[in-house]
Amino acid sequence: MSKIIIFDTTLRDGEQSPGASLDPNEKLQIARQLSTLNVDVMEAGFPITSEGDFKSVSNIAKEIRDVSICALARAVDKDIDCAAKALKAAKAPRIHVFLATSEIHRKFKLIKAKEEIIKTAVKGVKRARKHVDDVEFSPEDASRTEPDFLVEVVEAVIAAGAATVNIPDTVGYAVPEQYASLIKYLKDNVKNIDNAVISVHCHNDLGLAVANSLAAVKAGATQVECTVNGIGERAGNASLEEIVMALKTRKDFFGHTTRIRTKEIIATSKIVSGLTGLQIQRNKAIVGENAFAHESGVHQDGVLKERTTYEIMRPEEIGLPRTKIVLGKLSGRHAFKKHVKALGYDLPDEELEHTFQQFKILADKKKEIYDQDIEALIQDEKSETTHVYELDSLSINCGPVPTASVRLRVGKDEILDDSTKGDGPIDAIFKTIDLLTGIKGTLLDYSVRAVTSGKDALGEASVEVEVKGNSYRGRAVSTDTIEASAKAYLNAINKVAVKHRRK
Repeated sequence: MSKIIIFDTTLRDGEQSPGASLDPNEKLQIARQLSTLNVDVMEAGFPITSEGDFKSVSNIAKEIRDVSICALARAVDKDIDCAAKALKAAKAPRIHVFLATSEIHRKFKLIKAKEEIIKTAVKGVKRARKHVDDVEFSPEDASRTEPDFLVEVVEAVIAAGAATVNIPDTVGYAVPEQYASLIKYLKDNVKNIDNAVISVHCHNDLGLAVANSLAAVKAGATQVECTVNGIGERAGNASLEEIVMALKTRKDFFGHTTRIRTKEIIATSKIVSGLTGLQIQRNKAIVGENAFAHESGVHQDGVLKERTTYEIMRPEEIGLPRTKIVLGKLSGRHAFKKHVKALGYDLPDEELEHTFQQFKILADKKKEIYDQDIEALIQDEKSETTHVYELDSLSINCGPVPTASVRLRVGKDEILDDSTKGDGPIDAIFKTIDLLTGIKGTLLDYSVRAVTSGKDALGEASVEVEVKGNSYRGRAVSTDTIEASAKAYLNAINKVAVKHRRK
């Protein structure tokens, strides 16, 4: 079977999701996991947009050696040169140049004629080729571009040296039959089409991103651009896990495969969700909590007799365990370690020991420990920020005027202790932390959710805090949602403190 190239743009288009902002270290963590997942191409960022994005692309290019590293650039000299500079250390660099081609973009955004569009596109590709051998070109809003003009553009950029031509459905306007016809039209009418890879990049505004991408593959596209969990601008992009598992599960229909290590899908999904703060809906295909759950008695009976009656994929294929080991406060390290490995995590001894101690504390509070509880503890350990301040104790007085008393530890010996009033217990806690640390944060987003079911569920708190124009995310888990909220806020403030100390 021929292989479909998986072009992952989680770190570029995925990060453009409203509410999802990653710092260079978090981007590098995700890049490492994408490398383990074995994607073919990793779009690491848009270097010209910010110093942070330039640094992210540069760091990823230096460390990740088994994946082609791509940087996005407009068809503008300074963008292309900046992308090339960021990719300088990459083993297999790719510059992705884009320029809008549709009539609506030409008329209202670019205010350029067709001839100018072709000239600018060709110039951009040629400049990128001076820096790297692997150049991709995207005619933005291709699905709304006149087909005959699109043929001219594609033919010209391939002649200029583009090795990959992406046909994006930028605003999610296409439907599968129409989109497949467009791909076929290009294959039939672009004279030099065999000299380039045809790629597709679909958005999910009408919920058709995956369907459009797969229809394009059936019509001859050999690269799919997608994101983990389907995150991205507006309603998101085609979901990587759905594309990969559709090709694998229905290889009889598509006749293609990928090089993705599917057993890493769940781990990758959880890391991306945890670091971006974008939660996965329970009924999300492949990676949702309910994707391999059966509640109906009829379904349960069928699955117990023959799994394939109601399951078209095996959970083990994507990294989910088939069975659950019930853990409690009497469980030892050996059982805990074995269960953690069964969940798909291979923790260093120090991390494992710390997570085990947190598990024992949790087991004293909860009647039953679920897999989600353990995964939350692991994610909490992995995402832990270097602590300048640690929460030592916390007490709340919820009288007519709520008051929070907070005690913080700085290093081994210094203790900070104070109390403040607020509009509510959470407001009082955050104000007291601001007072103790001297860092004034403006709360942009705050959410609390139950990781598992039941009155003793582990609660996960997430916050987004703005300090001096920059936003920082914090996350923490606890059976006490008040404590989780305090730790999450302190986690965000610690990021600010660490940044200031480095400066």
